[in-house]
Amino acid sequence: MKFRAIALLMLAEVAAMSLWFVSAAVLPDMLRETALSSLRQAALSSGVQFGFVVGALGSAVLGLSDRFDPRRVFAFSAIAAALINAVLLVAPPGGIVAIAARILTGALLAGVYPVGMKIAVGWGIKDRGFLVGALVGAVTLGSASPHLLALIGGADWRVSVAAASLIAGAGGLIALASALGPHHALAARFDARAIREAWTNRRVRLAYAGYLGHMWELYAMWAWIAAATAASYGATLSAAEAEPLAKLTAFLSIGAGGIMCIVAGLIADRIGKAETATIAMVVSGACAILTALTFGGPVWLTFVLVLLWGASILPDSAQFSALVADYSAPGHAGSLLTFQTALGFALTIVTVQFTPMVAAQFGWPLLMALLALGPAFGIAAMLRLRPLQ
Repeated sequence: MKFRAIALLMLAEVAAMSLWFVSAAVLPDMLRETALSSLRQAALSSGVQFGFVVGALGSAVLGLSDRFDPRRVFAFSAIAAALINAVLLVAPPGGIVAIAARILTGALLAGVYPVGMKIAVGWGIKDRGFLVGALVGAVTLGSASPHLLALIGGADWRVSVAAASLIAGAGGLIALASALGPHHALAARFDARAIREAWTNRRVRLAYAGYLGHMWELYAMWAWIAAATAASYGATLSAAEAEPLAKLTAFLSIGAGGIMCIVAGLIADRIGKAETATIAMVVSGACAILTALTFGGPVWLTFVLVLLWGASILPDSAQFSALVADYSAPGHAGSLLTFQTALGFALTIVTVQFTPMVAAQFGWPLLMALLALGPAFGIAAMLRLRPLQ
């Protein structure tokens, strides 16, 4: 029962989260059809984060995943997000309607990602690092899939958008077939004060701090790594060669993080969640700096470094969430996990929006080096948490 439930939940997450990076994945093809300012380009990507923050804050305050069957919350959110995403097929590319659709899609995905974590932690305590790692791994594979869809769809970006909507809708239906575990806890009533635990519980607070350092780096890298590697590859390859390779690099690097999330979850249940998160942040921070130093160099070297960066940039995310679930009251876990993601994605609104602007002004290498500040902050938080475990 447990294996089946987690497998279905992972499949549902992969499908539903295929909506996240749709606009970033098809942006180069969209630009060939319509000229867009750098502000509108960034808005198409950061609009999802902004919507997610609004949706997650509302969900956390209302305690939706703690008060209602999270499978139904997941299913409704995924299907509604799929329908909204389809608006991109008819709206003018990069226009107000398209940006609004991305914002609303993000708001609805707040009922998918953190709600999935709520379901996952209900299936275990001792193996919670693995359970959340597997769930976040699925989220990551789903987030990487638009780059693969864009590669398969070729120059016709609408094919990729339509495919993502169909897949996400199917994910919502799959979620209904999952089950709730023996450790799933419902809140007896609406209690907005549950999120106060994020400040009053020091261990939860430090787990939040580590997560924020992680998020400083993560989504800026995910959203713009295809553009960054295309620029790096372009120093030695033609645009016709650099762009497809950049799309493949983005897909593989993000997907590698999803796979490593599962591996890291198994390791975390043996050596500790904070310790595993620290190791991941040391490697990802080093990769950010090395990628900056070798930017525009040999294609194979950039490819390998970005792949390693992608593999190491994500595993800490699941462990921060598992730590929050461990340290919070069971009936508040869903709200605190949702509030955690809300704060993290609020930060990514800034990083994703300003990444292309900083890169245009100062170059991609400096931007990559600045991203390494996030892991440094997260490492400091984990070093303070270790004595409290």
